[in-house]
Amino acid sequence: MSLLRLLVEHPSSSEDPLVHTLDRSLTKGEVLAAVETRAGDFSGLRGQLSPVVADGVEALIAMFACFRAGAVYVPINPRQPQAAVDDITRAMPEVASPPDAAFVLWTSGTTGRPKPVVHTHDGYIEIIDRVLEPLRAKPKDPARPPSPNLIPVSMALNAGIYNALFGLRAGARLVMMDGFDTAAFAMLVKRHQIRSTVLPPAAIAMLSDDASIESLAPLRYVRSITAPLSPFQTRRFTDRFGVTVLNGYGQAEVGEVIGWTADDARMHPGKLGAIGRPHPGVAIDIDDPDSDGVGELLVKPPSTAADLDPRRLTAGGFVRTGDLARIDGDGFVWLEGRLSDLINRGGHKVFPSEVEEVLVAVPGIREAAVVGAPDSRLGEVPVAFVVGETDSDLGEVCRQHLVAYKVPVRFEFLDRLPRSETGKVLRRELVAQP
Repeated sequence: MSLLRLLVEHPSSSEDPLVHTLDRSLTKGEVLAAVETRAGDFSGLRGQLSPVVADGVEALIAMFACFRAGAVYVPINPRQPQAAVDDITRAMPEVASPPDAAFVLWTSGTTGRPKPVVHTHDGYIEIIDRVLEPLRAKPKDPARPPSPNLIPVSMALNAGIYNALFGLRAGARLVMMDGFDTAAFAMLVKRHQIRSTVLPPAAIAMLSDDASIESLAPLRYVRSITAPLSPFQTRRFTDRFGVTVLNGYGQAEVGEVIGWTADDARMHPGKLGAIGRPHPGVAIDIDDPDSDGVGELLVKPPSTAADLDPRRLTAGGFVRTGDLARIDGDGFVWLEGRLSDLINRGGHKVFPSEVEEVLVAVPGIREAAVVGAPDSRLGEVPVAFVVGETDSDLGEVCRQHLVAYKVPVRFEFLDRLPRSETGKVLRRELVAQP
């Protein structure tokens, strides 16, 4: 099944508004006509990788135009630095795509150069349906249409593409932003009566910091995406706006595999710091757990990206995620950080997220990242990089809340933390700093 059908078979009539932005709306008929026109640019490219530098509605139309022409969509964010664009174009000739390839995404590049991830039409529909299935099972009010899907992230990212296609598959209208702005976000939420949406951690922090935003009503739920959200930022956002923040978990190669349902959120409010429970059809396990049950998270979804590295598969068919986690007695998964980020200080494990949570709770500290620095005696020692201003003695604060071996040996103040396009901290750049 081609992903193009999600647009063509959307329940809206050709005269109904289907895609909204801050300053315009397009009917389904207008979107289809634009797709048909744009498809001419990809004629003769069936099965070939077709890079598109665009965002917002233009990217949405270009994506479906590629599907219409049978080309393989390769999104490129126009806001990316030229060096990143060059990396993608250089890597394209090496990308092998199957006959039913739909588009090529790129990993976040937190541990090296971004790698291509090829998704097929059928495989990506399964990725959408595994999350949509519990929602379809709930009774619906035929007089109440689905809440519009607000997409506040770039359409060059998996998060943008996924949420656009998810919304169309659910029969919802799309509300799109061309770059995130707090005032525009609040206005669109109110104008379109958005009840649930997604936000990356950086956007959540921006909204919490913006004193001019008085309300986000009728917003009830926000799913945090693209990068880990600290419990401190979660509490801050919820206390400010009365909106429940739900974490989720996925990777470009496997889609979203763990998340929250509204029922779980109501029944288990004390577990909202977890990333949720596995979606239908997804099996999970913990590899080599320690005495606290923490080990590498393994996932086994019904489908994965077409070019998943076979070295990541266990003998049982599970995918190694590279993330540390534990599973509690109710089946909720608690993320502890990246396996590669774990600091081994003379045999003692230091989880950076635990130290970072202490630091961002200090008034004046907006962000923190803790990395392991080489040490001739202990192997590694934790070093903290912080953004903000404070008169507090950060070492003393850490000693009050952490055991001694988890206290950073030094604190470096930065104007900002280096981040990938998806908002993840580029820890390798911090490690490289003298």
